[in-house]
Formats: sequence, C-alpha cells, structure tokens
Amino acid sequence: MVDYILLILAIILIILGIIGCLAPVLPGPPLSYLGLVLLHFTKFGDFSKTLLITLAAIVVIVSILDYVVPIWGTRKFGGSKYGTRGATVGLIIGLFLGPVGIIIGPFIGALVGELIFKDDMKYAIRAGFGSLLGFLTGIGLKLATSFVITFYFVKEWIA
Repeated sequence: MVDYILLILAIILIILGIIGCLAPVLPGPPLSYLGLVLLHFTKFGDFSKTLLITLAAIVVIVSILDYVVPIWGTRKFGGSKYGTRGATVGLIIGLFLGPVGIIIGPFIGALVGELIFKDDMKYAIRAGFGSLLGFLTGIGLKLATSFVITFYFVKEWIA
C-alpha cells in the first residue's frame, strides 16, 4: 500500500516538475528529481547510486544556471534587470495564452521592461531579445533535465 502511495506522489512530482520548467513559481528539475527518488524507494524502482548522484548534480547545476543564464543574456545584449523581470512577467501572462504566449510573452515583457528603464526602442529591442534568449535557454535546460529524469522514471517503472 505504501508503495502505491509513493508511486502516486512520484508521478505527481514528475508532472509538477515538467510544469515547473515553464512556471517560474515551481522548481521544475528538483521536483522531477524528487519524484525519481520517491520511485526509487518503492518496489517499482531501483536506480544505481551513480545515476542518482549524477542526476542530482545536474539538477543543482541547471538550477544555478537558471538564474545565471538570463542575466548573462541580458548583459550580453546590453540590457538591465528590468528586461529580465519583464520577461518573467511576460511569461506568466503568456502562460494563459497558450504555446504562442509562452514564446511571445517573455519578449514583450522584456521589451516593455527595457522601455521603462530607458526610453529607446532600438536599445529595448536588443536588450529584450537578449533577455528573452537567456530566459528561453534557462527554460530549455530545465525542460531537458526534467525530460531526462522522466525518461529514467518511465523506463524503470515500466520495466
């Protein structure tokens, strides 16, 4: 009975982990990893310590990069923290507009944020693009990590 409860919690964590890669309020890869660890403690899963340690290290690295890459992208293109914050707000609003909103929202948010910071459209477009590029790179890294964890989860659970 406990195995089934842990399995259900693990599945919920895996799903929340993937959602968390797009929703900035949820830590995607750590939730996915927690789901994998819960599966490990059931009769349905048995992962090697090497795999668990390797995935934990990747989750930590990606979680750190998720904060560094958008800043790097913004600075590389000459932007400010307003662009990064605007991209985050744009993503949250874009989540309600479907897949197109998830892509366009951060760019528009970064653009508006940079226009608030400096009233120069050329600068705002350039900095907004850098902020968006860094932001989307972070999402891509998180999604890749959560999908790899999900792959191992499903592979072990089904096997």
